Amino acid sequence: MGLNYIWDLMIRGQELGMAKKDIYFMPAKVYSPYMELSQEDLNAMTVGRDVEVNPYYRFHDIFNGMFDINNSEDIELRGALFDILIHFLADIDLMQGMNKREYHIRFILRDIQEGLLGEPVKENISLFDREEQETIAANVLRLYDTGEALHLLRYTVSQIFQHSTIYANCEEKDELLFYIGQKENETARNKLQLIMDLFLPIRYRAEVYWNDHFGIIDEDYTMIQDRIALY
Repeated sequence: MGLNYIWDLMIRGQELGMAKKDIYFMPAKVYSPYMELSQEDLNAMTVGRDVEVNPYYRFHDIFNGMFDINNSEDIELRGALFDILIHFLADIDLMQGMNKREYHIRFILRDIQEGLLGEPVKENISLFDREEQETIAANVLRLYDTGEALHLLRYTVSQIFQHSTIYANCEEKDELLFYIGQKENETARNKLQLIMDLFLPIRYRAEVYWNDHFGIIDEDYTMIQDRIALY
């Protein structure tokens, strides 16, 4: 099913990595009275830069008379105002479906992007997709509420790295052993570092194992010859 409303299109644009400013709304010259977006392909799931909108589908009271066919004055100005107003209305659409917790998650993401949780976190948050960023922000919010850093560290790592396991070695020292379950690369390394910057308690030391697991007696999958990492 294609995109039907301006909020629908804005969400899809975010999923595709588009900034709001990269979308330009314009009044449709030809449109259906039963649809808000005027697209050639009704099932299209892509978002182009120029988007034609039927402003009278939901916002007749706002735009009534603004684009009268007999009015040829200030066309460029009216077009710019139309784009600004539709962006504003789309933002209202998006916010109406949010609860208080979702607002707080957005605020935390804003703080991260502004560097309030540290420059390394600010630099690396862009490595995560939108859903992963919201997961991290939601867990930071839980950290404020509960203070359960270790639990949230484990949970966040498992959400971002699907094959990961974290072991605690607390008998002799406060140490965590991270098995990530994938090949090491710069992006994955920086993602893990961001998570540790946010959730790893200061007193804990961390050892990270990427593709090769350290040996655990009676756990056959960790005892494969030539695939055992040294601890």
